[in-house]
Amino acid sequence: MIYKTYGNTGKRISVLAAGGMRHAVPEDTERSAETLLRAYQAGVNYFDTAPGYCEDRSETITGRALRQMKPGTYHVATKSMKSDGSELREQLERSLERLGVDRIDFFHIWCLLDREKWIERKRGRAVDAALRAREEGLIEHLCFSTHMGHHEADEVIEEGIFDGVLLGYNALNFPLREATVRKAQERGMGVMAMNPLAGGLIPEHPESFDFLRDGADPDVVTAALRFVCSAPGITGALVGFRGADDVDTAAAALEDFRPYSQEHMDRLKERIRDRFEGFCTGCGYCLPCPSGVPIPKLMDAANVLQLENRPGKVVQRLRMHWGLSPEEAGKCTQCGQCEQACTQHLPIIERLNEVADLSESTE
Repeated sequence: MIYKTYGNTGKRISVLAAGGMRHAVPEDTERSAETLLRAYQAGVNYFDTAPGYCEDRSETITGRALRQMKPGTYHVATKSMKSDGSELREQLERSLERLGVDRIDFFHIWCLLDREKWIERKRGRAVDAALRAREEGLIEHLCFSTHMGHHEADEVIEEGIFDGVLLGYNALNFPLREATVRKAQERGMGVMAMNPLAGGLIPEHPESFDFLRDGADPDVVTAALRFVCSAPGITGALVGFRGADDVDTAAAALEDFRPYSQEHMDRLKERIRDRFEGFCTGCGYCLPCPSGVPIPKLMDAANVLQLENRPGKVVQRLRMHWGLSPEEAGKCTQCGQCEQACTQHLPIIERLNEVADLSESTE
């Protein structure tokens, strides 16, 4: 297993990290905990969970596994989406109890979808409550998880509060995330990647992503994980394990693997751009929109729609990743300002219309 240092914390983190929301049978606590223990035996030492995952059983499952691990050999991460400070504190104390630990190693202000959500967390004193808990020793490192575009995420990073960030990073969306990863790296923050397999899109479409492989990659999942874990600034990748087979597959992909050289990564990125020419890279030059349309987030949905014509899944992705509905695209007045600013010369208006039409196709 490869280990990297998490920002300026000094902690060595396994590049393969265990996500906590994919347990196949969460009601079977013992069986699910065994999956995490198998990951631990394979060298995984970072275990991510959250309230609400797996019918609100994930923290309990993780706690069951942690109690069977040697103290000091693992790191646990959890989260809170609460805006009210007292509610965050209450949830934190419940997490500590479920996990069976005295302190959370990496505690996340969870799911900052946009600037307004960040303002809400500060206004409601959730951030103050987390900082106070850190002073009390209940939290060691304070982090945030985000689906923001890079301009908004950079603003949060610049406040200097956090030790790390959790964000989506994979072979499909890396152009959208690279600026934020660089900013976090400059500030000495750790960066954990969620959705390294693009929410299942990569393994579901191996033929579309086969170009990621080189001679040493047995399959596209291995290639995709190696791509993420080789990216400069990425500390580790969260992979949700449904069972032992998932652990073995992911661990084999990174066992004795040496991160790709910068030259190899540059070639891969060029290959990805060529393969997905015409996909929005999320650069944000189209912003601000006079009508307040969150163009890059909706264009992400348009990317997925081009890759697979499954409207229901695209709508679900919009809601889960961005907290948006297709109706947001219908706010476009077709003024054309975004298309004039687009460095890729993409038909943004046309694609926004396609996304807006999803609301009708999924009713």
